[in-house]
Amino acid sequence: MQKFSYQAIDENGKTVSDSVEADSKDAVNNIILAKGLIPLKVTRHAAGGSNSALSFIKEKLSPVKVSELILFTKQLKTMIRAGVPMIRLLGILENQTENPTLKNIIDSISRDIKEGRSLFDAFKKHPKTFSPLYCSMLHAGETSGALPEVLERLIYILEHEHKVKSDIKAAMQYPVIVVVFLTMAFFILLTFVIPKFARIFKKAGIDIPVPTQICIFLYQFMTDYWYLLIGGIIVLGTVFYYYIKTKQGRYMVDSLLMKVPIIGQLLIKAAMSRFSSIFSILQSSGVATLDSIKILSGVINNTAITREFDKISERLEEGRGLAGPLESAKYFTPIVTNMVAIGEESGHLEEMLSEIADHYDVELEYEVKKLSDSIAPVLTIALAFIVGFFALAIFLPLWDLTKMAH
Repeated sequence: MQKFSYQAIDENGKTVSDSVEADSKDAVNNIILAKGLIPLKVTRHAAGGSNSALSFIKEKLSPVKVSELILFTKQLKTMIRAGVPMIRLLGILENQTENPTLKNIIDSISRDIKEGRSLFDAFKKHPKTFSPLYCSMLHAGETSGALPEVLERLIYILEHEHKVKSDIKAAMQYPVIVVVFLTMAFFILLTFVIPKFARIFKKAGIDIPVPTQICIFLYQFMTDYWYLLIGGIIVLGTVFYYYIKTKQGRYMVDSLLMKVPIIGQLLIKAAMSRFSSIFSILQSSGVATLDSIKILSGVINNTAITREFDKISERLEEGRGLAGPLESAKYFTPIVTNMVAIGEESGHLEEMLSEIADHYDVELEYEVKKLSDSIAPVLTIALAFIVGFFALAIFLPLWDLTKMAH
């Protein structure tokens, strides 16, 4: 498919311009005639192989960031609420967007809208940028006629998710930096410092203590079998990478992480917060409970919990209420199941879910702080162990050398 620009005359005698993708100029003329227009000029875009490749590379190197998606959604909501026609609205957004990937996506959406597709159908063709949740919210807004209000709720979800992820990344930033520098210090001491001292100790003819012997052994192993070490790391890393890409591998990793102290509670509470906030907004947007569960199954980003959602969906299809299936599912806390049961009985499920989300937002902040506070002493102990180990490896033989000097 190639991209063409064209000029044509509409039924009112006005000249209109647009662009389409087609196999040839004849195909473009047929598209123009099918729209009830009279073609004047068709121009093929000068986008050869190198330019196409460059465009592809740019798209890969410039994915749509969450902040850009939030801004796009805010602008979309504001202009829809102001009554700007959809085609003009998308044209404005395309011109204002600097990200080439998002610019191309908006152009594609605009062409789909011109061809008569709905917003939902146009947006869902770009799943890497617009999640199933995003598209489902658009669909709910379109069908209910309350698109600006639904987009307002969607913006809240996107900002809430972004904040939670940012908080977790910020909490993990310091530990990751410390671990990286500890690893670098370990290899520098092992490969540059210890060997020099080892040669001095051997020439002096003193008995080498156990910590120094361990360091020498590790150094010799790395020197003699470095290719096996690097090869083993690459092979194991590759096998693990492809294994966690499988459903079973991802399920195993997620299940194990949920059992790790502190980290497991953090993941569960993050999932409960996400489940409650998204489910509440889907309910208020008019999305059916079964459809909401299926959407949540696709956006929860935890395979272990996703399997539980699949079981819940099966029970809902049998005509059961939501509270019972939630109570028998793993990972869903008593607070969630009890408040959902109260919400179902009272007919105020949306409000109850909102309360759960607020509760777990606070709990999540506490768990992130708890994780950050717990990592600091662990890193301190690890640092003390490494420094102490190398200190013994170097200074014990030096102590023996000073005795020989006396």
